[in-house]
Amino acid sequence: MSEAATGLIDTRVRVAVDTPQHSGLTGPLDYLSERALAPGSLVRVPLGKRELLGIVWPGESEQDTDAALLRPILGILDGLPPLSANWCALVEFAAQYYQRTVGELALSVLPPQLRELEPSQLQLRLKRVAKWAAEQGQRSQEESESKPELSEAQAAVLAELDTLLQAPETPPPVLLYGVTGSGKTEVYLRAAEHALAAGKQVLVLVPEINLTPQLEARFAARFAGVATVSLHSGLTPAQRLRNWLAAHLGEARLVLGTRLAVFASLPQLGLVVVDEEHDPSYKQQDGARYSARDLAVYRARLEKVPVILGSATPSLESWQRAEEGKYKRLALPQRIGGGALPRVRLFDMKTLPVKKGVMTALTTPLLEALRRRLERGEQSLVFLNRRGYAPVLHCGECNWKSDCPHCSAWRVFHKGDRTLRCHHCGFTERVPSACPSCGNMDIAPLGRGTERLEEQLAEALPGARVARIDADSTKNKGELEAQLAAVHAGEVDILVGTQMITKGHDFRRITFVAAVNPDGALFSSDFRAPERLFALLMQAAGRAGRDAEQAARSEMWVQTWHPEHALYKSLTTHDYEAFAAQQLAERESAGLPPYAHLALVRAEARSVEAAKAFLDAAAAWAKQLPDARQGVLIYPPVPMAVARVANVERMQMLVESSSRGALQRLLWQWLPELGALKREHRGLMRWAVDVDPLAI
Repeated sequence: MSEAATGLIDTRVRVAVDTPQHSGLTGPLDYLSERALAPGSLVRVPLGKRELLGIVWPGESEQDTDAALLRPILGILDGLPPLSANWCALVEFAAQYYQRTVGELALSVLPPQLRELEPSQLQLRLKRVAKWAAEQGQRSQEESESKPELSEAQAAVLAELDTLLQAPETPPPVLLYGVTGSGKTEVYLRAAEHALAAGKQVLVLVPEINLTPQLEARFAARFAGVATVSLHSGLTPAQRLRNWLAAHLGEARLVLGTRLAVFASLPQLGLVVVDEEHDPSYKQQDGARYSARDLAVYRARLEKVPVILGSATPSLESWQRAEEGKYKRLALPQRIGGGALPRVRLFDMKTLPVKKGVMTALTTPLLEALRRRLERGEQSLVFLNRRGYAPVLHCGECNWKSDCPHCSAWRVFHKGDRTLRCHHCGFTERVPSACPSCGNMDIAPLGRGTERLEEQLAEALPGARVARIDADSTKNKGELEAQLAAVHAGEVDILVGTQMITKGHDFRRITFVAAVNPDGALFSSDFRAPERLFALLMQAAGRAGRDAEQAARSEMWVQTWHPEHALYKSLTTHDYEAFAAQQLAERESAGLPPYAHLALVRAEARSVEAAKAFLDAAAAWAKQLPDARQGVLIYPPVPMAVARVANVERMQMLVESSSRGALQRLLWQWLPELGALKREHRGLMRWAVDVDPLAI
């Protein structure tokens, strides 16, 4: 970093820095520089007693501030090209829309190691990136895997995408609606190939980290001579810095990543792909609560490049925009090879004989179906979206249950390490030998999680090779890859798991999928729960019969107490369009998204009274604003679904409007007042605003 020379310093520059929320500093700050600096340049600046990394921000500085009061820039990151004007525009839009400061968001999406590097260290990193890129370029393109023959539908979709890629005007977003196994990934690969051939960079977003390595392997196999990097939270700080620098310098031509990668600096961006665009993982749940899918669409519009949103079960927001003609919908209605989608069978749990005690998840007919697949040497998948051995331990004598002393939730029984673990605050204790309340020695698990299901399957089907994939069984590095490799190699007969195994995985040998106990989401207070359940079950069904030769005998069982429910009726015919039409009609009549726009104001405090007092005061202030009297509705505060976590009480207040503009105007005026209110309400710990919330 070159130090600013002493002498005449008279050029004003605006610099975005990460200022604390309570400081009241919301925009870029003015500094003095010895020379003009290009917008997007990275600099070191003083703020109070600290020295911070900042970004020279586009726009005019405040000329009415006395230059004598301004502090000089301490240094400039030499050798690093400035961030582009479009990158700055993306961050500025995201900060305004999601109600954060520009500096906070801009600095949070850069690699943390950039803040720590000395000039000599930065030069060393840049040399390493150049060396790495040279090595990538030496790999022969002849090593690339051969390309499969395209289906008619794939060829038609690609022809449309090519037209958009070459169009002089800004192309509309493309919603690629393709059934599971229809070859969406091959479309991404071919579209990426065409963009790369045009000298462009490609950004591919996936919802979760565990999908990044396998997609990276697909792209690396296809593009052997193309520098490819990944960006996600599973990387070490050094890996993240190297990959970010490779993309920023234009050395990496392909960037794959999770939601954070939407902010990757790509100076020659030519194509954006969002795989499984419906997935809730694209919404950040803390800090700047942005939607990477929505920002990918905005970024593509800024850069005037195509964006592909791919899904077998698109989000209702994207589907509605396609219905209105704002998005271009392209369809892949058939599986590759002409294979049939798995037959869906609803098993009515009410037909089973009534027995005393809790009904078992592993019904006799289900075990028989699994046994038949075993005899044929086929693989099965049993899906239960609840990890651990059992959701709760229970005493039959005094009705004690294993609640968490710090949260309004149960602690889950994990049999493997004999612990009771809270999945909200992490509080863990050894399983008591007797009931802590009455001393009864006979305390028993109530309900079941994947750990218990795995054990029961092994007992009921001796000789079957049962494996479990969930957040507990794959928490150590390399475990997920090893387990997936075992499934692909045919070393597993029955795979048990949570939603982790329903997304994106191409299991060629699985012919049977069973969903155990999915009914809970049907009657949730969250209006999005049916949409999420339908997507999850469609994705789970899509893991079966991906090999065209086995597709005809592939099957999915759903064990349900409500087989007559409209959601299950649409599932049996794989009719997403009917489900979407029914859900959109319900949402329109109820005035819910996408026909309304929402924000949540959340408050966390040591007591319920403190959280409620803050939200009540905030609502009273907001209701005086003109926008609140013209179409913005502020609901009374209510506790969150899990009201207490780690001894912190949590409440939320819903704000609703039919006009996105009116909602944004109200929030923009409201936020400075919320900061002032926090100082008045001493019991309040934190507050946050969530625009377009996914979980209510």
